[in-house]
Amino acid sequence: MKNGKLYEHCDVALVACMKHHLTIDQVIELRTELQRQLIRLEQSMRVTEKALQTVELDQTAVGRLSRIDSLQNQSLSKGLREREVVRLSQLREAISRIEKETFGLCIACGGEIPYERLFVVPEAPLCGECPS
Repeated sequence: MKNGKLYEHCDVALVACMKHHLTIDQVIELRTELQRQLIRLEQSMRVTEKALQTVELDQTAVGRLSRIDSLQNQSLSKGLREREVVRLSQLREAISRIEKETFGLCIACGGEIPYERLFVVPEAPLCGECPS
């Protein structure tokens, strides 16, 4: 406690999460990790975007194998982009659950998601007992 306040940097969502099984420190730690992962993912997505640019098929520019390699790399980048979009959505939803005061609660059964699970997968929307 500082100056009679639990934590000066706490917001309403953190205090609400504390009403569940998570402490304020745990929620702060998990929110910080979610935000760190979100920033890292957004940086990765910018790199992936460059890799998705149209492959130049000019016969004189590169050899046939180089063009095939470029097309394969572009295809791999498309798959990566799809996974990144899903992950981006998961991270944003987890941050939204913190703001909505439902973070740490299973979206299927409403039960508590153990801190240990959230520590490993902070965006986890399910408790582990519920099928994904």
